[in-house]
Amino acid sequence: MAHKFEIYKDKSGEFRVRFKYNSEVIFSTEGYSSKSGAQRAVDSIKKHVPDAPIEMLE
Repeated sequence: MAHKFEIYKDKSGEFRVRFKYNSEVIFSTEGYSSKSGAQRAVDSIKKHVPDAPIEMLE
């Protein structure tokens, strides 16, 4: 898979989204207090790249 979104929890406990292309981080978002906030960010971004998958990292 060439590109994907990852939702992860950072060291401070906030949820962030990063977009990877060929294993390289292209961008990451600000921190969100909930997974749903991070998911809303992905939903907004996916309007422009609708075929990028989401991978949940625990």
